[in-house]
Amino acid sequence: MSDTRRMLAEMADPLFAELGPNASEERDLSRLEELGLPLLLVSEAEDGFGGDWLDALTVFRLSGYHALGIDLPALVIQRAEGGDRELAMAFARSCQIAGALDAALALSVGYVNERQQFGRPLGKFQAVQQNLATFACEAAAANCAAVGAAQALDRGAADFEIAAAKLRANRAVEVGTAIAHQVHGAIGFTQEYALQHLTRRLWQWRSEHGNDAYWSAKLGSGVIARGADNFWPDLTARTD
Repeated sequence: MSDTRRMLAEMADPLFAELGPNASEERDLSRLEELGLPLLLVSEAEDGFGGDWLDALTVFRLSGYHALGIDLPALVIQRAEGGDRELAMAFARSCQIAGALDAALALSVGYVNERQQFGRPLGKFQAVQQNLATFACEAAAANCAAVGAAQALDRGAADFEIAAAKLRANRAVEVGTAIAHQVHGAIGFTQEYALQHLTRRLWQWRSEHGNDAYWSAKLGSGVIARGADNFWPDLTARTD
């Protein structure tokens, strides 16, 4: 992580944690503006932060991790110039999903290590461990896909990487939220418990700016248009 991104994380993380799901633009937007976060992708020459897409990934992911009630990514992309807004928003939702999955996983691991069943923690049962290992793989895949999309955006055109990232993140939502609520049981749905804030947002973000069918069709039509023989060369050509 660069010094800039480390600074961003150190500024944003405690603020997002404090504001949380109940944040509102009317009451709390000024606190985000004090840090210059809505101008994250605006150039320094225009009095913005001058950040890149990996910087945006850091902030968007943290907003998802804390289920921030303000749609900060939408504000950031709205104020940035150029590009396909709908495609950048798909990237933003991918980042938020990655962050929220990590948060839901952390809650789940903490819960099963504390909750006792039949005289031992739930986390000691093999079936629970296997489910959480599957959850961890899904969260890691979503995070890796979001990083790949951010790197592609910083290089230039990133249509393929964003489509792949949103589709992968969408797929991870179904698995991750199901496991999280299975291991928590009824408490996961209660108003005072943090999990339901995360999972409700995850399902919302999954459907926004392209659902599974939409991005599958986009990726599939691109492969068909280029032909099967070009798939692997095209894929490897997109990496550094």
